[in-house]
Amino acid sequence: MRRWIVLFVAVVVVFAELAPVMVQAQETIELAQQERRRTLMDMLFGPKGDDPREPRRQERPRRERSQPRQQQQPQQQQQQAPQRQRQPRAEVVPEKPVVPKSADAKRLAVFGDSLAVDLAKGLERAYAEDPDLVVVSQGVGSSGFVREDVVDWNKAVGEQIAANSFDLAIVIIGINDRQEITENGQTHEPLTENWKAIYQARLTEFLNQLRAAGKPVIWVGLPPMKSSSFSTAMSEINAIERLASFSGGAEFVDIYERFLDDEGDYSSYGPDINGQNVRMRKDDGIHFSSAGADKLAFFLQPAINLFYSAGGVSIEIADPLVGTDAGAMVRLPLQGQGEIRMLEVAGAVVPLSTGPARAGELLTANSAPAGAQAFDIEQLVRAPVGRVDAFGVGVDPAQPDNEAAAPAGL
Repeated sequence: MRRWIVLFVAVVVVFAELAPVMVQAQETIELAQQERRRTLMDMLFGPKGDDPREPRRQERPRRERSQPRQQQQPQQQQQQAPQRQRQPRAEVVPEKPVVPKSADAKRLAVFGDSLAVDLAKGLERAYAEDPDLVVVSQGVGSSGFVREDVVDWNKAVGEQIAANSFDLAIVIIGINDRQEITENGQTHEPLTENWKAIYQARLTEFLNQLRAAGKPVIWVGLPPMKSSSFSTAMSEINAIERLASFSGGAEFVDIYERFLDDEGDYSSYGPDINGQNVRMRKDDGIHFSSAGADKLAFFLQPAINLFYSAGGVSIEIADPLVGTDAGAMVRLPLQGQGEIRMLEVAGAVVPLSTGPARAGELLTANSAPAGAQAFDIEQLVRAPVGRVDAFGVGVDPAQPDNEAAAPAGL
């Protein structure tokens, strides 16, 4: 037994001493194999740095990474292509030559809030080549007829009238007026009955000052807004401004329908004055873009021409239908958009006084008032041959006795 134990211990000791030698020998064998493999690969494909296996392992993932990018780019282009086709053209504001204004040029003042600022820029471009008309921007952002602490427009227009700073006034205002109004220390909720009465009274005071000074006024209605609730409020304010304009002697121009789409809804885009579909409104859904301001100025020009012509301004509204087929009509005094639309269809207007008589009047002829010439039924059979009312039994004008040609018993 002892002998086996001694033998086991001796074997363990031998292995313990030989283990490092065996490990070193294994490493030597592996190194030799590597050098041998490298030498063979170097002979076939060059030195280690040119080993094609390493570049292949590096290039393959690069091809795999670049291949999806090449596939994604056409997909992105295909997705973006329809969007570019649907988008309208970017607005292009043509540059007009600047014509020096004459010393006695008539002054067109634009009063109101930030919409008036947009409109003034459009009018400046519209009349850039007219030396006899200069546009004066009097618009103040955040102003209105509710917050008199921002701008008291009744006081401001009185000062401008006293300074004789303008000859013709254009007003567009109201986008900041959907808020409480205070009068005599009492506050009223927006668009209530008391609110509307106070608001209309301030508009009337504003217009009365201009009317007393002999300044012609064009009041521009508010356009549709992107927000439906805000647009509804602006429509109510628009109705108050229309009524005040009519009673105050101003020319009211309604532009609401001019900035709707084909379905009658709000749209940021629309045809410009050249017929190109461009952005009409800014991103806030309230203000006008440059193209929108030019379009608004274009629709205002007929109303401006009612007062301004041949370098002069008159308080009396000119008749735009003079010299047309509708010029001889007896018509009510229309204003603003109604007058403009009548001008557009002047050639198709038919006076009501020349309308044909109703067929029912033939049946009720016996009930004509005393003294009036009654209709004789025998006229139907005594009509000349060939006339539409002869009905095949008319008389022959060539016969000497027309009554003899009439059928007996009638």
